[in-house]
Amino acid sequence: MSQHIGAPASPIVSVGERVLVGQKVADSEAFISAPMHSSVSGEVKAIEPRLGGDGKKVLSIVITPDDKEETISFKGLSDEEAKDPDRVRAAVREAGVVGMGGAGFPTHVKLTPPKDKPIFDVIINGGECEPYLAADHRNFLERGDKILDGLKIIMATVGAKRGYIGIETNKIDAIYHMDKLASSEGNIKVMPLNAIYPQGAEKQLIETILGKEVPSGGLPSDVGALVQNAGTAAAISEAVRGGRPLIERTISVSGHGMASFTNIRAKIGTPISHIIEECGGFKGKIGKVVVGGPMTGVALFDLSVPVIKGTSGVIAFTVEDTSIPNPRPCIRCGRCVDICPVRIMPNYISQYIEVDQVDRADDFDVMDCIECGLCSYVCPATRPFIQLIRHAKAKIIAEQKREEK
Repeated sequence: MSQHIGAPASPIVSVGERVLVGQKVADSEAFISAPMHSSVSGEVKAIEPRLGGDGKKVLSIVITPDDKEETISFKGLSDEEAKDPDRVRAAVREAGVVGMGGAGFPTHVKLTPPKDKPIFDVIINGGECEPYLAADHRNFLERGDKILDGLKIIMATVGAKRGYIGIETNKIDAIYHMDKLASSEGNIKVMPLNAIYPQGAEKQLIETILGKEVPSGGLPSDVGALVQNAGTAAAISEAVRGGRPLIERTISVSGHGMASFTNIRAKIGTPISHIIEECGGFKGKIGKVVVGGPMTGVALFDLSVPVIKGTSGVIAFTVEDTSIPNPRPCIRCGRCVDICPVRIMPNYISQYIEVDQVDRADDFDVMDCIECGLCSYVCPATRPFIQLIRHAKAKIIAEQKREEK
């Protein structure tokens, strides 16, 4: 019930009830939230806390498929209705569309920028957020028309004048394909990007494509920009044109521990163990199975957790891949500072956190960290920067909430 940023959804079905493909099974009255829909037809077997990918239990609806795949009827907006921004936002919300790059921010909220911050530029993020992931690459090749249509819907909804599709140059076939599809669109450009991690982070993408820097603590709307993931753009098109809810997504299955590397369309709610089995199972001695990418993903201790809207990949690493030396004291080499894409100082921040001086870490802009993991990757002392920074962020946010009360 919590596959997105914001308030969790609440079940609107009961145990024993039969549901159809696309039927709404949970919703919320909160603005920053999103409804859930069944991806299968079958019987609701349980409504109870189940383990999620983050290791915490969250209220879940368990549905046993009946293999009949009976589907509710979907109805999209007419061409005339699609010109109304409010109708588009309502259709996107009703379809449960959220950001599919990983953050899971409700898309209808993103399509409602503050009135004092007009949007001039919309960017479709095809930078693939991490190594090993290629889901957006396949989306461009197989669903490029829907991505382009989704971009045009977004631009019309927020009143943007220009659209950009950013694709890394190691996906040259996707660049050519999208360039051909967009060739007749005078205000939309396909932008080849250097294949550099973390190019897919929205603030870095804005700086690369628009040459604008989002201010510290700010949002893309502060510089008149809006960024959407490629898969999200396709989901917007399906929601508006056909009324289809977000019930499946493209996932990359990769890693040296997998028998085969592939991209698949998986139904939301599918257990990760089923995904692995479908792709041929494991190969060799497994050290970790990660949901997401190798830099920011989460290692699983139970493969029964489900695919959710923000699941971009499943990566199996061998024991050799996951052998990491114990961390040592900082040697002050400065590599973490040199490589940081948001220009903060992970070395000082981590040392303040270690002595519980979180307020000093806040002074060094710890909240600007995008948790890309590059600092840990280059550190010769193998220091756990990201774990420390996440700890500090959690404490700062908790303190802010206490002060608000």
